[in-house]
Amino acid sequence: MNRHLRICAVLVTLMLAAAGCGSSRPGGGADAVPGVTADTIMIGSHQPLTGLASPGGNELAPAARAYFDYVNSQGGVHGRKIFFKYVDDAYNRGNSLSVVRELVEQDKVFAILDGFGTGPHEAVADYLNARRVPDLFPVSGCPCWNDPIKRPYTFGWEPDYRREGKILGTYVAKAFAGKRIAYFYQDDDFGRSGVAGLDSVLPGASVVARESYKPRYNDITRQMRAIAQAKADVIVAFSVPADTALLRLEQQRMHNSARVVASYAGSDPTTLSALLAATGPQSAVTGRGSPLIQGIITDAFLPPAADTANSWTALMKQIHNRYLPNRPLNLYAQAGIATAYLFVQALQRAGKSPTRQSLVAALERGGLPGPGLTPLAYRRTSHAGLTGVQIGVIKGDAIVLQGQPLITDDGSGPVTPYRAPQTKAPANGIPAPDTPS
Repeated sequence: MNRHLRICAVLVTLMLAAAGCGSSRPGGGADAVPGVTADTIMIGSHQPLTGLASPGGNELAPAARAYFDYVNSQGGVHGRKIFFKYVDDAYNRGNSLSVVRELVEQDKVFAILDGFGTGPHEAVADYLNARRVPDLFPVSGCPCWNDPIKRPYTFGWEPDYRREGKILGTYVAKAFAGKRIAYFYQDDDFGRSGVAGLDSVLPGASVVARESYKPRYNDITRQMRAIAQAKADVIVAFSVPADTALLRLEQQRMHNSARVVASYAGSDPTTLSALLAATGPQSAVTGRGSPLIQGIITDAFLPPAADTANSWTALMKQIHNRYLPNRPLNLYAQAGIATAYLFVQALQRAGKSPTRQSLVAALERGGLPGPGLTPLAYRRTSHAGLTGVQIGVIKGDAIVLQGQPLITDDGSGPVTPYRAPQTKAPANGIPAPDTPS
């Protein structure tokens, strides 16, 4: 019996020693931070590498990875290199949860970054919060990402569609006073949130048609016929690029001359021109953008890629030319670099031994400057992202901004100009180790 007890004591001692070694080694043991080792951090994402949103949208994740490669080439963050694994979900919420489960439960990622699309990301946000995985900067302006009580690990980044709808609606009410207005929108939280913003500022009597379409449905003849029969002078669209292109083609076919005002989500000139060029000579790109996109009114939350005098644009071009020279620097690629930059800022703040909670706390401190045209709304009681946009018009193959950036809230607050000058990009392209709040 004594011999048996001595053997048990030795086994227990060895097990405790092994457990102690495992938990002290970065990336190992039950108490280790998932995705973090002594010299690496692994993050993941679900992306539309194929499917409806892939035109244009498939540029975002490679651009984010390019920025991480740039940071890694200069030593990473606190000595750790960032590895970004993104997986195709084809912009289909039915695929998104299985993709994200694999990233979290098998790949053990530290955080999910840039989950793409309102519907697809709604399928995974609650799962990520239940697992306490930082859910950072969904590629969607759904107001639903700003819910620190229900979703404390989720942080929006794009201006939410309700704010955008208020700003676009305020512009339309002034620029097209007395005109007949039609809505064309995707029938999910993306489109419905934009419409809610429009309705909060536009006179109801001026809206003569409200036409929605289902995602992944590629025949909008009925919707366009209804808009034409309503004799709308202006069409306000909350649609992805593929459906904005369809809208313009239907207008051309029906000889409809209504002015189009389009959400940033569906108005990237590079993407629209490429989509329209594929449809035939009548909509071919001339070298200065497709004729069918000229004059579209839209908005932007980042400096346009054509604004070469802007320091953030110069940084993005430098990174893009170095790592992705054969791919377009469209709005999505710019957004990928911008969100990767913000992640690096938050990771620096999270400390030399980052945890998921310290990353959340770093964002909630607020005061993080970056390439956005308006400030972020981050604080403990707000996980909303950029607070506004700037109106622009497509000319040639670029968006030409007009006036000043405009900001508002996602409630009943006014739309007001934002006059503070934009912070310049750091000379070395990497944020300072910490930024005071």
